[in-house]
Amino acid sequence: MKYLAVIFLWLSFQTVSSAAVVTEAVEYMDGDAVLEGYLAYDDAIQGKRPGILVVHEWKGLNDYAKKRALQLAELGYAAFAADMYGKGIYAKDHEEAGKLSGVYRSDRNLMRQRAKAAFDVLKNNPQVDPQNTAAIGYCFGGTTVLEMARAGFDLKGVVSFHGALDTPVPAVPGTIKAKVLVMQGADDSFAGTTQQITAFEDEMRKAGADWQLVIFGDAVHSFTVPEAGSDKSKGAAYNAPADKRSWGMMKQFLSELFSS
Repeated sequence: MKYLAVIFLWLSFQTVSSAAVVTEAVEYMDGDAVLEGYLAYDDAIQGKRPGILVVHEWKGLNDYAKKRALQLAELGYAAFAADMYGKGIYAKDHEEAGKLSGVYRSDRNLMRQRAKAAFDVLKNNPQVDPQNTAAIGYCFGGTTVLEMARAGFDLKGVVSFHGALDTPVPAVPGTIKAKVLVMQGADDSFAGTTQQITAFEDEMRKAGADWQLVIFGDAVHSFTVPEAGSDKSKGAAYNAPADKRSWGMMKQFLSELFSS
């Protein structure tokens, strides 16, 4: 009996330990630029599964974006956190972040090209079904995934969390293939101004896109980021209910995208 009990415990341990999320740094290139993203997937899942690209905030690829990739892997997806700036490049403060992100905000073709390099890594990964992909992004990353949609990337959907909605290159009617989910704070003075929202809605209508815009009351910029703190007067602050609700809406959206 003791021997059988030991065997049972060993088998139980093997079952639990095998269902683990695997993570790895992945180096890749965009032209001459060396980049390093972060891949996460559950190795207990057999075969290919939908792939989700995660695009970071304006400071660069950090633990927050990696945490979101892990959460997506726990949901059964293969997630790849992109590196938009370059291996080892991370802003030390807001001023530097503004300069780094400003390069891409002022050159949307470069933004789209850099995003495509990461998207290609995701699609070509053996864990990923390249016909079932989506992209999510936060702040600068939200802007990036919207540009991917505008450019006609072959994505099932994109999700922007408190990303800037404006663009110098609006979508051409019929170009957007991805379904679009945008989540903004009602009091976001950085990315959710009335002018931006009105222009975005008009752009999506003219483009003939399948889109949704969700606005969370009492939420400012970075409402999904705990590190943003709780002082809304600074213009960026965490809002736990909005974070939880927006993540839940994203999960439902992804589930619908890949239901077939």
